[in-house]
Amino acid sequence: MAAMPPAGGDDNYGRKLVIFSSCLMPPSHQLNHHHLLQYLMYTLDQYVESDYTVVYFHHGLRSCNKPSLHWLRNAYREFDRKYKKNLKALYVVHPTNFIRIIWNIFQPLISHKFGKKLTYVNYLSELRDHLSWDQLIIPPDVLRHDERLQAAQKGGLHPSSKTPPPRPPLPTQQFGVSLQYIAEKNQGVMIPPVMSQTVAYLKDNGLQTEGIFRRSARVQLIKDVQKLYNQGKPVVFEQYGDIHVPAVILKTFLRELPEPLLTFPLYHQIQDVVRVESSLRVTTCKHILERLPEHNYMVLKYLLCFLNMVSQQSIINKMSPSNLACVFGVNLSWPSQGSVSLTSLTPLNIFTEILIEHYHTVFSSRSPVPPDTSPDTSSVTRPGTSPPPYGQAPLHSPTKQTRCDCLLG
Repeated sequence: MAAMPPAGGDDNYGRKLVIFSSCLMPPSHQLNHHHLLQYLMYTLDQYVESDYTVVYFHHGLRSCNKPSLHWLRNAYREFDRKYKKNLKALYVVHPTNFIRIIWNIFQPLISHKFGKKLTYVNYLSELRDHLSWDQLIIPPDVLRHDERLQAAQKGGLHPSSKTPPPRPPLPTQQFGVSLQYIAEKNQGVMIPPVMSQTVAYLKDNGLQTEGIFRRSARVQLIKDVQKLYNQGKPVVFEQYGDIHVPAVILKTFLRELPEPLLTFPLYHQIQDVVRVESSLRVTTCKHILERLPEHNYMVLKYLLCFLNMVSQQSIINKMSPSNLACVFGVNLSWPSQGSVSLTSLTPLNIFTEILIEHYHTVFSSRSPVPPDTSPDTSSVTRPGTSPPPYGQAPLHSPTKQTRCDCLLG
């Protein structure tokens, strides 16, 4: 049953994505609706302990594969509070009058709070404000239907023809630009300010927060903080009163990199980790990281040092290396085309878990780097200078930042 594959990633606010495509539904006489309900609940059970989002592609639901109202009512009742509580958004793409009629029929059963989670999306392009829709696995029938709708809009004028060209990034831009761009605009600071500042705040205030990195924050708040960072304005996390704000900001920064921190070329090598004998996986992961560009390696080491620190408090915060890997794996690596599939999640999570749990071994040493490349991570400051406070890498440093560890001591 392929009607509801997980998207394998997060939306723009750090929430897991689950997709349901009606066009993949077989005719009703070929479908056991009891098994369908069990499948839906099994899929959601993997996500409901954390905040999650559902995207429903309505196109393709026809009289031949449409479930009965009786089944829909029973299905809604089967999804008890644990499924509804952490569902933060339900996007209905390409809605029709049928959807609106069904919604009105079920209105007496639906709470006002749950109803506020529903958003109608008329075109795929409207999903851009909420998630990276171009990285989703969208059925070809849905893509073609969307093209027809857009071509018919306003007498055949395609909306994309009215879209202004993208603006060049600001010199202070943090989100959606490369690590190299950030370093160049910050006089060689290797750890992006948004990373050093969120990690520093979470290290001091969030290590014992239960479920840290598994909860989302108010959408508008995240947008406001991103805007401040992109404009080069100071961000004071204390004023927001929500420890999950810097946690979501950190995940969002990683997810919006043009190329994942672990780079596109290493994606397939990471996927092959599960084929390696268990006793050799740590060494294999270490060798894979040797192929990273120096800048990526330094930033990754900084991040994983912190995640290892978080995992050491797992008795309190419930974030073991495995749980952290489920959150961060899809934010560290994804394919150059499409999104991470369900089958690809397991090796990606295993790889990330190894990096977190065996941080000291995986990052214990690295082959020598030519002197004209990025500086060695063991060099802290120039002679005669004092090391900067933890996590407070200056925006304008006279030398390249080389301190990547998060100073476990």
